[in-house]
Amino acid sequence: QIIKLVKNGTSVRAGDVVIEFDPTAYARAQTDRRAELKQAEAETEQARAQGRISEEASATNLLRARFDVNRAKLDVVDRDFVARIELERAKLALSDAEQRLKEADKKRVAEAASVAANIAGRVRRQERVQQDLERIERALASFEVRAPSAGTANLMANSRSGSMSGNSQDFREGDRAWPGASIVELPDLSSVHLTARLDESDRGRVNVDQPATVHLDAVPERPYHSTVSRISLLARVDFASTWPPARDFDLELSMADPDARLKPGMTATLRIIVARHPNALVVPAQAVTLVNGQPTVYVQTGSGFVARTVVIARRGREQMALASGVEPGERIALGNPLRKVGAGSR
Repeated sequence: QIIKLVKNGTSVRAGDVVIEFDPTAYARAQTDRRAELKQAEAETEQARAQGRISEEASATNLLRARFDVNRAKLDVVDRDFVARIELERAKLALSDAEQRLKEADKKRVAEAASVAANIAGRVRRQERVQQDLERIERALASFEVRAPSAGTANLMANSRSGSMSGNSQDFREGDRAWPGASIVELPDLSSVHLTARLDESDRGRVNVDQPATVHLDAVPERPYHSTVSRISLLARVDFASTWPPARDFDLELSMADPDARLKPGMTATLRIIVARHPNALVVPAQAVTLVNGQPTVYVQTGSGFVARTVVIARRGREQMALASGVEPGERIALGNPLRKVGAGSR
C-alpha cells in the first residue's frame, strides 16, 4: 500500500523519496527475525560451550584410561617372588585397561563428531535466520523508492481504479500497487520532444532541421519554436481518422525554448514553414469544392451565394492559397450552400 507519494508536477532531485510503501508487515517480520537470530546465536554459543565441556571430559577419561594401562603394565612384571596366579590376574587387568583405553578413544572421536554436527546445525540455522533478516532489510530499503535522477514527477493512471465510464484516476496515497505497476514517471524537461503525424501529401515538402512553430492547447498565449529532428521512413495507416483511413508519417521535433509549463502528454498543434508566398489570398480548405472537375467557391451576394471557379496556387491541409477567382474581403461559404438549400426545399 502506498502511504507517501510525490505530488504531480513536483520537481525532484536525484535521491529524493518519490514513493513510500507501508512497511508494517516487514517491520514486524524484521523484529521477529532479530529475536530469532539472537536466540540462534545463543544456542550456537551454548552448543560450542557444551562441546568444549564434552571434549575436556573425553580427554580426562582418555587420560585416566592411559594411566590405568600404564599402572596395569607395572603389575605384569614377571618376578620370581610373585605368585603365578597374581601374574595372570595382572595380565587380565592390563587387558581390561587396554580395552577401556580403546573404548575411551573411540568415544572421544564419536563425541567430537557429534558435537561438531550439533554446532554445524546450529550455525546453519543461524545463517538461515541471518539471510532472512538481510532479505527483509533489503525489502524494507526498497519500500522507499528514490529518484534515480532529477526530473518532474508525472503520476501514472491506476488501471485498477477505473470507474464505470472507463476513466482511471492517477495513483494516490492509500492505493495498492502490484508487481510491474508504473506509478511515477520522471521525465527530464531540460529537453522536450514532440511527436506528430504528417500527411503523406506533405511528406515531400518537409525535411529534417526545418523550423516549426508549436501552439499548445494549455498555453495558448505563447508560441514555442522547434525543429524537425526525425521523419519515419514508412507511412502507417491512421485508423483514428476518416474512412478510408489516411496514411501518415511519424514526425518528431525538438523544442528550442521549453519552460516549466510544459508537461508530458500535452496536446499541441504545430506549423512547419515549407515556403513563403507574400500577399497570398488564403481561404479555408473546406471552402473549396470540386464542381464538374473545377475547384469552386461559393461567394455571398446579398442573401444568396454564387458559385465561382478559382485557381489554386498552393494547397494545404487547412488552408489554400488562391491565384484568382475571389477578391480580398469577400465572404465565402464553407462547402456548397446551394445543395443544402435544394435539399431543404424538397
